[in-house]
Amino acid sequence: MEYAGLSQYRYLLTDTDFWSSIGTTLIIWALATFPMIFLAMVTAVMLNSAVRFKNVYRFAYFLPNVTSVVAVAIIFGSVFSTNFGLVNALLQAVGLDQVAWLNTPWGIKVAIATLMTWQWTGYNAIIFLAGLQTIPGELYEAARMDGAGPVQTFFRITLPLMRPVLLFVLVVSTVTGLQSFSEPQVLLQSTANESTFSGGPDHAGRTMVLYFFQQTFDNNDFGYGAAVAWGIFLVVVIFSIVNWRLVQRRGED
Repeated sequence: MEYAGLSQYRYLLTDTDFWSSIGTTLIIWALATFPMIFLAMVTAVMLNSAVRFKNVYRFAYFLPNVTSVVAVAIIFGSVFSTNFGLVNALLQAVGLDQVAWLNTPWGIKVAIATLMTWQWTGYNAIIFLAGLQTIPGELYEAARMDGAGPVQTFFRITLPLMRPVLLFVLVVSTVTGLQSFSEPQVLLQSTANESTFSGGPDHAGRTMVLYFFQQTFDNNDFGYGAAVAWGIFLVVVIFSIVNWRLVQRRGED
């Protein structure tokens, strides 16, 4: 054995494939996280105002999170199939052309992001709902007496008081989103042109964790795989801190 020192990390800084996987991960994370948080908040507000069957709605929205990711990815692979997929069937029904979702760079990213959004929206909606139920009802009554409408009430009362919960959801979504593995691996396994960790055609769905598995288990380069793992750790920590600081700064403003 030969001592490698920091050579693995020096190569990591110049590895274009690693930086490309970071870019792919961030794009998928952005496409999934922001719509998911918006839909989760809307769902939580609707659940909070529901009068009947609250427990049934909570169970239904939470169910996707406890469903096997592998099973869900297989189903979404059929939904986004080029020739027989449900999405393309709907596009053709309204007179639009088919889209090769799992064979084009942006189609792959949209498909993965849609799967992640569907999986985590209900989970975060339950968390938002718990936060909404801690807000005293007297605040809403006072706002209505002062003439505030639903929109003003939401932005003046609900959103500021929900900031700690929003911060928690954003940080957790960042940590889970930047470590996405099962979703692209299973969804694109049938379209992989090199290995099960290639991320589909042109590596369009190769996330950081997929790249780590490719280097470690496909190439059997365990030393460089360890360096990639440390790189993933630093990226997750940096973006978690950035999200935390942004939300805290808006709270101070």
